Amino acid sequence: MLIYKNSMRKLFALLLLASSNLVLAQVNIGLPTLELKAGIYRIQAELADTPKAREVGLMNRTSMPTNSGMLFVFEQKAGHCFWMNNTKIPLSIAFIADDGKIVNIEEMQAETTNNHCPKAAVRYALEMNKQWFSERVIVPGSVITGLPKK
Repeated sequence: MLIYKNSMRKLFALLLLASSNLVLAQVNIGLPTLELKAGIYRIQAELADTPKAREVGLMNRTSMPTNSGMLFVFEQKAGHCFWMNNTKIPLSIAFIADDGKIVNIEEMQAETTNNHCPKAAVRYALEMNKQWFSERVIVPGSVITGLPKK
């Protein structure tokens, strides 16, 4: 009977761990989307505008379509920094001022804890696949349109 109980405890612990990882991986599935534009390029952006959606971001995803990304919207302008812990795909992040101008762009490696911060206080940050911005010659000063107003 003791062996059975220990086996059941181990099985329960494994199921709990697996389900918690699955929930974490799916927290941001089904977020609302909006269309943004960067010059001639259209971006289908998932909207991370709640604390939980921003916390999870693109963690645990293994791919993202080419012209898709995630727009982080904060209530207040600040030096909102990002890291890549539990993020499986390398990303580029553009920090965006209220007028839509890109303040700075950072390249971020997957599974790292380095901070990537804006050079000025911002309310918006747009994550895309790594080098998406540079491959399209979208640089600081370029304008992103379609940002939500808060």
